[in-house]
Amino acid sequence: MAERHIIGLGGGGFSMGSRRSPIDDYIVSLVSRPRPKIAFIPAAAGDADSLIVRFYEAFPAAHYEPSHLRLFRRNQPDLRAYLLAQDVIYVAGGHTANLVALMRLHGLDTALREAWEAGVVLAGVSAGSLCWFETGVIRSTGDCGPLPHGGLGFLKGGNCPHYSSEPDRRAALLSLVAQSGFPATVAVDDDAAIHYAGETLIEVVAERPDRRAYRVELAGGGARETPLPARLLPTH
Repeated sequence: MAERHIIGLGGGGFSMGSRRSPIDDYIVSLVSRPRPKIAFIPAAAGDADSLIVRFYEAFPAAHYEPSHLRLFRRNQPDLRAYLLAQDVIYVAGGHTANLVALMRLHGLDTALREAWEAGVVLAGVSAGSLCWFETGVIRSTGDCGPLPHGGLGFLKGGNCPHYSSEPDRRAALLSLVAQSGFPATVAVDDDAAIHYAGETLIEVVAERPDRRAYRVELAGGGARETPLPARLLPTH
């Protein structure tokens, strides 16, 4: 089996900013060949044209082989072949429950797992990070709560993005872990990302010194937050 990588941003990256970010650079640095093939999946945001434009601005054809996959007006007839041909698959943020439902409807759950096991780097921000886990805390339906029907389950446990910027999401996670048997969860600040090799968290990276990730789990009858050390990435 090829080396498998998943990088999940709590928030930030090119799709939530005005340019390609240091974390975006970190993602593509995992690919050794020149002009990596990068596929963008903006389904969680309804295939928003503005995000697609931002993607091509962040990954210009002079240095990359960028392409995008629409699911609302499908533009790739053979999804499996398309995904397996990539070096990086980058999933946008947005409505997490809709994203996972669309992935299952179109068979992306199977195709993405095959691509991951073949060595394609999987990445995403917010919903595009949470989708790889068994579950997580979302706000797609208004109030923050658990992801209905679960995620794709490539990674065990839960994921909670936007930990530094959405206090109600943090409060919901702490309550879920303390009261309902919610699984141990990796919570990630905006401008930080978690990097899994296989199913093991090997590194947390951040673009600011005050950004990090946390392991949130049941301990002593309540929810315990354990900060995870983060490596500060160089800025452009």
